[in-house]
Order: sequence, then structure tokens, then C-alpha cells
Amino acid sequence: MLKDILDYKGIYLACGSTDLRRSVDGLAIIVKQQFKMDPFGNYLFLFCNGSRNRLKGLSWDRNGFSLYYKRLDGAGARFQWPREPADVRNITVSQLRLLMEGLSIDPPKGFGEVTARDFC
Repeated sequence: MLKDILDYKGIYLACGSTDLRRSVDGLAIIVKQQFKMDPFGNYLFLFCNGSRNRLKGLSWDRNGFSLYYKRLDGAGARFQWPREPADVRNITVSQLRLLMEGLSIDPPKGFGEVTARDFC
């Protein structure tokens, strides 16, 4: 049975790239060893390849793991994936929707503050 996205206590991105040849066990090991999190918790963990055109999702569902897979087809189609390697990031459902639409999950950056010292 598939969970509704709102049923998860958290949605986590594995920033940087992940070798998506890994399956359930390999991804669960990353969650446990690298991120020090419980792969059996009520969470959705997302992983993206180096080309940023494929992702896998891993979640525990009462009696087994569910593995989700999405591949983007189309010239230049890429996920706007955070690139900080070896980092895990908690995101909201709204940010997940942005990510799936090919948009950045980070707010745009504006101009920095200018002070009088900048002109001296």
C-alpha cells in the first residue's frame, strides 16, 4: 500500500549525488551509517544520481521497504538538486512539489545589503 506524502514525519534529501545502482539495502545503509538516521522510521529518503535526471525514494511501510524511482526524459531535464555532498536535508511537502516540477527548493537570493563602508 502506498502512503500519502502527508503521512511521513519527514522528507529527507541526500544532497550531492548517489550511485543509484544501489537498491534497498544499499540506500538503507547510507541512511543508517552516513546520516545516522533510522531507515525504518516513518520517513521518505530521496537520492539523486550525478546527472540529476534520476532519483530514488526509500521508505519503510509496516512490513517492508518501498522503493520509488523517477527518470526524467527530455533534453536537458534535470532536478534542481542540492549539491553539498555527504549532507542530508529535511524538506517540506511544498519543496518536494517544487523539486518534482524542476524548480529550486531554495528561495531566490537577492542583492546583499550595501553600507557606507562599501563606498570608502
